[in-house]
Amino acid sequence: MPAPLGSLTYSEADEEKRRGVRRMKALATGLLLAVALVYGLAKWSQSAGAGAWAGYVAAAAEAGMVGALADWFAVTALFRRPMGLPIPHTAIIPTKKDQLGQSLGDFVGENFLSGEVVRVRLRAVGIASRLGAWLARPEHADRVTAELATAVRGALTVLRDSDVQAVVGEAITRRADAAEVAPGIGAMLEKVVADGGHRKVVDLVCVRAHDWLVTHGDSVMGAVTGGAPGWTPRFVDRKVGERVYKELLRFAIEMRDMPDHPARGAVDRFLGDFARDLQSDTDTRARVERLKSDLLGRGEVQDVIASVWASVRAMIVAAAEDERSELRLRVRAGILSLGSRMAADDRLREKVDGWLEDAAVYVVTTYRDEITSLITDTVAGWDAEHTSRKIEAHIGRDLQFIRINGTVVGALAGLCIYGLTRGLGG
Repeated sequence: MPAPLGSLTYSEADEEKRRGVRRMKALATGLLLAVALVYGLAKWSQSAGAGAWAGYVAAAAEAGMVGALADWFAVTALFRRPMGLPIPHTAIIPTKKDQLGQSLGDFVGENFLSGEVVRVRLRAVGIASRLGAWLARPEHADRVTAELATAVRGALTVLRDSDVQAVVGEAITRRADAAEVAPGIGAMLEKVVADGGHRKVVDLVCVRAHDWLVTHGDSVMGAVTGGAPGWTPRFVDRKVGERVYKELLRFAIEMRDMPDHPARGAVDRFLGDFARDLQSDTDTRARVERLKSDLLGRGEVQDVIASVWASVRAMIVAAAEDERSELRLRVRAGILSLGSRMAADDRLREKVDGWLEDAAVYVVTTYRDEITSLITDTVAGWDAEHTSRKIEAHIGRDLQFIRINGTVVGALAGLCIYGLTRGLGG
C-alpha cells in the first residue's frame, strides 16, 4: 500500500543506515562496558595493594563511565525516554516534532524567503548573463526549439477541439457584440473612397456586367418581352427588348471604358454619403448593428468561426513537427539572437535580471506563508515514531561518536583531575 502523500517513507537505504547505527551503538556500549571492567579491575588492584597507578586508572575509568553515561542519556533523550522513565525534557523529537516543524518553517521564511535575500542571491548568480551565453550556442538553441515544439504539440493534443472551438467562438461573438462596427466601417470606407481604392472594384463590376450581358443577351430580351402587356404585338415586344438590351449593353460599355462617366461619379457620391451615414446617422448605424447580430447568430457563421481553430491547430502542429518548417527556423533564429544580445548587451542583461528578481521577490513575499506552511504541515503529518527512526538513521552514527568521545574525554578529564588533586596533596 503506497504511503500517504507527505508521509515519511522508510527505504532499504534507511534500513542500511540503521544497521550502521546499531553497530555504532554496540561499539559505544562496548567501550562503556570496557571502561567499567577497567574500573573494577583498577579498584580491585588498588585494594590489593597495587601501586599508585591503580588509582590513576580507576579515576580515569570512573570519569569515562560518567561521561559515557551522560552522553548516552543526552543522545537517547533526543529520540525516546531513557529506560522508559517519564523524565522531563526527554523524547524531544517525538514530543516536539510539530514545534520543530514550525520553527523550521519560520527559520526558512525569515532567512531564505525574504525579498532582500532572494534579490541579492539572484543578482550574484547573474542568470541573464549565463542564460544568454547558453542560448547563444546553436546546439542549445536547437534543444530549446525542440522542447518548445514538443510542449506545443503536447498542449494541442491535450486540448479538446470542441472546448477550444466553443471558447474561440464565444470570445469572437462577445467581442463583436460589444463593439459597434458601423463607425469603423464608415471611416474605412471613407478613406477608401478618398484614395480611389474602390475604383478597381467598380472596374471589375463593369467588366463582369458587360461580359454577362454579352453572354446572356437572349435572357435579357426574353425577360423584357415576357413582362410586356398581352395586347401588344409580338414584333413590338421584340423591338422593345432589343432596344432595352442594346441600351444596357451601351451603358455597360460606357461605364467600363469611361473613367469619368456620370454613373461612376454617382457611385462615388453614394459611397461617400454611405460612409458618412455609417459614422453619424443613428438609423443607419442601428441597422448595421441589427445586421451584424443576425449575421453572428447564424449557424453557418459560427461553424466558420469554430473551424478557424481546427485550421490553426493543424498548421501549428505540422510546423512544430517539421524541423525545417519556417516556424521552427524562426523560433531557433530568435533564440540565438536573444542569447547573443543577452550575452553582449549590458542593458538587456540588467533588464532581464531585474524582471527575474522582481518576479522571484513577488513570489516569495506573496506566497511565503504558503511555502513555509508546506514545511510545517508536512512535518506535522509525519508519524512521531517514524520521524524519530528516520532522523536517527541519518544522524545516529555521529551521535554515537558523541558517546565514544564522551567516554574518552571523560576518562582524560578524570585522569587530569585526579592527577592535579594528587599533585596538590589531596
